[in-house]
Amino acid sequence: MIKKSIAIYVFIDDLLKEIKHNEPKNRNMSDAEIITTVLVSAIYFSGHHEKAISFMSSTGMIKHMLSKSRFNRRLHQIRDLIVDLFFQLSALIKHLNISSEYAIDSFPVHTCDNIRIANSKLIQGAVYRGKKVSMRRYFYGYNIHLLCTADGIPVEYTFLPGSRHDSNALKQMPLLVPPGSKIYADSAYTNYSIEQMLKDAENIDLLVQRKSNATKKHAPYVDYLISSMRKRIETTFSEISNLLPKKIHAVTEYGFLLKMVIFIFGYAISRTII
Repeated sequence: MIKKSIAIYVFIDDLLKEIKHNEPKNRNMSDAEIITTVLVSAIYFSGHHEKAISFMSSTGMIKHMLSKSRFNRRLHQIRDLIVDLFFQLSALIKHLNISSEYAIDSFPVHTCDNIRIANSKLIQGAVYRGKKVSMRRYFYGYNIHLLCTADGIPVEYTFLPGSRHDSNALKQMPLLVPPGSKIYADSAYTNYSIEQMLKDAENIDLLVQRKSNATKKHAPYVDYLISSMRKRIETTFSEISNLLPKKIHAVTEYGFLLKMVIFIFGYAISRTII
C-alpha cells in the first residue's frame, strides 16, 4: 500500500507540473499531498479522510500533516483543481486508448434512505426521486453517468438528478474523444439528432441499443457489440460501488458531489498506474 501511495503522489505531482500549477512555497503541506491523501482514502479507506490522514502521517510519507478541519478546508479550496486533474488524466487515457472504443452508462447513488426523504437536508425536491429499471428499485439522489474505455476506465462523467432521463447526459458530457471513435450505449440514450450531429461533425459513431419499436435498426452484429461493451462498464460500476461506504457523509450538496468525483478519480488512477 505504501508503494502504491507513493506512485499516486509521483503521478499527481507530475500532472501538477504539467499544467504549471503554482502555490505558496511556505505551506507545510502541498496540494499534491492533499490530493494524494484523498485519493488514498477513496481507494483504500472507503473515503474516510481521517483514516487516510492517520495512515499517511504514521508511515512518514507526509511529515507535516494538517489537522482534520484544516485538511477539509484546503480540500474544498482546490476542488476545481481536482476536477481539472481528472480530465488531464482522462486526456492521457484517451490518447493511449488504441481501440478508440467507449461505452456510456449510468448508476444511481442515493443520498439517503427512502424512508428519510422528508428529513433530507442535503438535497430536496421531487426531481431527485428516481427509478433504476434495470435494478428494479427507487432511489433518492443522483444518476452518475460515466464514459469509459473498452477496458472500463472512466474518462468523463456527469451528474443528473434521479428523475432526469438518461439522454440528457449526452447534452452535458463533452464527449471529447478522437474522430472515428465508437461510443456504445443502451436504449435509454436514444437521441437520433445527437447521433447524427456527432457523426457529421466529429465522425464519431454513437451506437445506441435499439428498442423493439425503434425506427432505425442496427445490424445484428452491432447489437452484439453494444451488449458486450455494456457488460464491462457494468463491472466498472460494481467495482466503484465497492469503494463507496454505506453512507457518504457530506454537509453540502457540492461536498457530496466532490466526494463522488474523488471516488471516480481514485478508481481511474488505480486502474491506470497501480
